[in-house]
Amino acid sequence: LPMAFRDVNARRHIGLQQLSSLASTGRTFLGPMKSHKFIVDEATNQSTLICSAVRLMESLDLTSAAGQLLNEAVQAQNKEFKTGMSTLLFLVGAWSNAVVECLQQNVPVPAIVSVMSEGLNSCCERIQCLQIPIHDVKRELCSGRVRPKAFESKTGQAARDGLTDPWNLLCFQREISATEKVIPVSSCSHQGDDCNFNQCLVSPLAGFGSVGSVVKAAGDKGSSALPGSGVAAPSGTTGKLTHSRHFSTPGRSRFSSQQGNFRGYPSGPSAGLCGCCGLGPLAVALSHGNQAGMKLLQSIAAHQQERAGRGGSSQINTAEVVTCSVLGLPESYSCVAPGFVTLVSPGQATVIKHFAHKPLRVLLMDGDLTEHYRHLGFNRPRNVKTVLEHPNPQGGRAGDAWLSRMWDILMSFEVNLVLVKGNVCEDFTERCMASGILVLGCVARHVLGAFGAATGAQVVTYLNQLNASCVGNGAWAELWKAGDGRAVELGELVPARIGARGIALLTAVLTTALPSKAQLLEDQFWTLLYRLHHALKDGKVFPGGGAVELLCLSHIQTLAEQSGRPENDKAARELPSPWLAEYKPFVLQALASGWKQYLSVLLCNAAKASSRLEAGASVDHHLQKAVACGSPSAYILEEFRRGGVLRGDSDPFPDQVTDLKVYDNVAAKTEAWRRALDLVLLVLQTDAEIITGPRRNQILNSPVSSEFRFL
Repeated sequence: LPMAFRDVNARRHIGLQQLSSLASTGRTFLGPMKSHKFIVDEATNQSTLICSAVRLMESLDLTSAAGQLLNEAVQAQNKEFKTGMSTLLFLVGAWSNAVVECLQQNVPVPAIVSVMSEGLNSCCERIQCLQIPIHDVKRELCSGRVRPKAFESKTGQAARDGLTDPWNLLCFQREISATEKVIPVSSCSHQGDDCNFNQCLVSPLAGFGSVGSVVKAAGDKGSSALPGSGVAAPSGTTGKLTHSRHFSTPGRSRFSSQQGNFRGYPSGPSAGLCGCCGLGPLAVALSHGNQAGMKLLQSIAAHQQERAGRGGSSQINTAEVVTCSVLGLPESYSCVAPGFVTLVSPGQATVIKHFAHKPLRVLLMDGDLTEHYRHLGFNRPRNVKTVLEHPNPQGGRAGDAWLSRMWDILMSFEVNLVLVKGNVCEDFTERCMASGILVLGCVARHVLGAFGAATGAQVVTYLNQLNASCVGNGAWAELWKAGDGRAVELGELVPARIGARGIALLTAVLTTALPSKAQLLEDQFWTLLYRLHHALKDGKVFPGGGAVELLCLSHIQTLAEQSGRPENDKAARELPSPWLAEYKPFVLQALASGWKQYLSVLLCNAAKASSRLEAGASVDHHLQKAVACGSPSAYILEEFRRGGVLRGDSDPFPDQVTDLKVYDNVAAKTEAWRRALDLVLLVLQTDAEIITGPRRNQILNSPVSSEFRFL
């Protein structure tokens, strides 16, 4: 039963204040130069390093209702896209503050909800002109340039790019470096391995380009796109920026002397750029400056494209990728290994050494390998306690009979390798090791599927179901070797590699000497992988570096100015809700303030502005130039072509044209915006917080007890 409630929909909306306070903790996660945070567990005094909104939400004390809703929104974005969580978190805080300001100006809640929702929908339609088709980016690698396209808006009017030469706006060309960095893949000593991986993959910083379209909309005064012939962007003034989304070309690897025996995929003008090499530059553009993760991503893309062949799919299959964190090695040892790399105990490593060059019979189990495991159809009620199920009058240690029976089954079918999705009984694991049988638990379902497809094994739930047709053949196991060919044994856990001929599975081995950084590296890798996956799935990308947000800001401010003009009063009175017109300009400006704060913090975090004041002035300067251009979209695309939309006054070469581009995902970005605004408006429309449970005395003694009314 409800115990107490308090009004939350006052001018100082409590829920919105809580959202703003929680979101402010992730402000430094925006942009390429993220500031890391240490999370310290007071119970164990252990610390971990985080740099994502997801890990931040997991570490915060989210006891409030608003905090739990924020966590759900961030987790939903992470589950679907694995990217865009920092944007979501920041905009939740920025728009919460904007809505509180509207409440303080006595703007009705329905007006805030209606105008902000309408404004965001208008922005999502407006920015469609900035979408760059993936096939145009890839085609540029083969042709050297991309012809611009002119799209028409819903009004039927084509847009004008506003430049003297439209090809200067949309044609991007880059020289492909004659030197290529090669990333080593762990040694492939087993002859049954998928050795067509060539034992290494190239990570080319090959050229790539983009194409944009200019749409007639609010703020664009042009009428049509001008035809013309192309002029390539200058390539002799390539900028090399460090710690920026416009990455610099990395230097040679410290292990270059160890790479003489590796062969890489061809690159350069003579290479087959329509195939796997076409994804390499896209991976660079989506990496946002994370060069270590970018090289792993290029390796995965190249290998999957080689497997698919020219007639195969151009998508990145994330189900064929797993990660393994190896502690104690420098990060430069990170690589992509065919097969399944996992950490095993020293005893299991001894068993693996005896498997050298020996084909293994593999068993796959979907569930736990324990005596009392029952699959979901046989789970017992949780409120029933079993005192004694099977009396054992013969005595002996509990489970001995089960251990012997399960061991006999494995021996009868000559099984060498058992991969289990769930947990494994420790006693059973030790008994199997003594008999030369390797049992591994906590193996992901898609890994079991990959081994099943490669070896012919069928997944079983219980060992009692095992028959000859369920056992697969042709698997192998060995200790994982670093890039220099040495096996790695780092104390308590040893990395091992398990595979089969033709297995569609890759492991990104992430090495680090800092245990607190392991989770950070894994999160960064998955973010990059899913950026490329969603870019190919969407078939289009956005220009990055704040280009899309700047166009949204310009568009919303234009709408706010138009709605406040006297000539629009008559049209406003004819609307179904004419009273909205009175508040529309103010609410639209509040919506725009969120994107302006976003761009300002982006500039500060990227060291392009020394203060929020300077960053805000820079954003205003770009807005004025966009309006003066006559077509904000044309101005933004031209600035993007020149190397960045928000190049600050502190840039050493502000007029220099650079050919290093950065792109963002389309669906992930727009969905992060929608989730952020939906959450803010949901909390805004709550009018009371009802509290249940035995907390009366705690609330009575709290500083906010006067806000509650007890029932």
